[in-house]
Amino acid sequence: MDRSQYLTVSELTSYLKQKFDRDPYLKTVYLTGELSNFRLRQRHQYFSIKDENAVIDAVMFERQFRQVNFRPETGMKILVVGHIGLYEKSGRYQIYVDRMEPDGLGALYLQFEQLKKKLGAEGLFDQIPRPIPQFPKRIAVVTSLDGAVIRDINTTVRRRYPIAQVVLFPTVVQGDKAATDIARQINRANQIGNFDTMIIGRGGGSLEDLWPFNEEIVARAIDDSHIPVISSVGHETDTTIADLVADQRAATPTAAAELATPNRLADVLMTIQDDQVRLNNTMKKLIDFDRKQLQKQLQSYIFQQPSRLYENYAQKLDQLTQTLENNVSNLVKDRLNRVQQLQGRLQINSPQHTIERAQETVTQLQNRLLSSAKNSQQQRHQQVTSLIQQLDSLSPLKIMGRGYSYVTYRNSVVNTVKELKSGQQVSLHFNDGKATAKIIGTKEN
Repeated sequence: MDRSQYLTVSELTSYLKQKFDRDPYLKTVYLTGELSNFRLRQRHQYFSIKDENAVIDAVMFERQFRQVNFRPETGMKILVVGHIGLYEKSGRYQIYVDRMEPDGLGALYLQFEQLKKKLGAEGLFDQIPRPIPQFPKRIAVVTSLDGAVIRDINTTVRRRYPIAQVVLFPTVVQGDKAATDIARQINRANQIGNFDTMIIGRGGGSLEDLWPFNEEIVARAIDDSHIPVISSVGHETDTTIADLVADQRAATPTAAAELATPNRLADVLMTIQDDQVRLNNTMKKLIDFDRKQLQKQLQSYIFQQPSRLYENYAQKLDQLTQTLENNVSNLVKDRLNRVQQLQGRLQINSPQHTIERAQETVTQLQNRLLSSAKNSQQQRHQQVTSLIQQLDSLSPLKIMGRGYSYVTYRNSVVNTVKELKSGQQVSLHFNDGKATAKIIGTKEN
């Protein structure tokens, strides 16, 4: 078997890739189909394009995807332009997409609807409109320098309210850089900050011409504006994102200028004159009324006899003075009585008095102690004398004085004859001395 005829998978895949890359019909391919398996990623996008009978893998790199002006969604019909290539690692061919746009609906219209849905979900269209000032001093206008918009606004403001100052913030209103420039001028007017109203807009045109006013950056700038915004973009039938976010929408620049100047100067001056006449009449009536009241007050006794004004007060003052003196006197007496009572209680509870009573008690107790000790001593003396007499009457010496004696043997008293034996030497104790005897014999009773 000749193995040289066999190719490796890598060699075959590389060969097929070169075929794809060199085929002139595959370098620029226009493809239509249904978007499938799309999931928005941070950088490169990987998805599929399919129809009823086939599916092809697709990849769109980050740089090309930034140019897409709508949000792709699975199931959407799309038109793509790219080239066909083969991914060697998996051996699968795929289309490398350079441009993408929706099929059926216009790309701008789809982008408009998607942005409208997004901002609506955030609540930008549901905010309470800010009131337009009734008497503006300065009006900011964000529009083209050479267009008819600024001329119509100037003409209308000079006709209706010429004392208001119109300040133009010139901007580009058409093209790729228009949205950024419009947002910059809106922010610039807010940074200056001394404007009562802001008008933004341009004349009529196609959806592409009006598109800068459908950009998200312009909608965000209008929403962040501290100045009430009047939008006048296109004709009455045109509706842009800027119209939906603004506080007021005007069909034409003239209508926008009329909204910015709600009151005509002539009407304001006439109203001021009428108010001035009414104010003068009212003030005249008030002055006449006050003059009559003044005359009436001057005829009062207060001004005719001023002393009567304080007669009652003087009498009342005397009464209060007398009451005060009585109250002070009674208060002093009460305090003196209280002091005397306290002094009496202090004397009664004085430590000296307590000490004297304690000393008397000590003296009495000493006398009672001496008397008790003397009586106790006498009683004890009598008891001792009685006991001495009793002891003397019971003393063996007294019995012995009557001729009795007692016998001891070896310093022990002999109580019975059984304790003695013949030949023992005993001691005989008498009242006046003792004698020594020898036992010759014993006899028991």
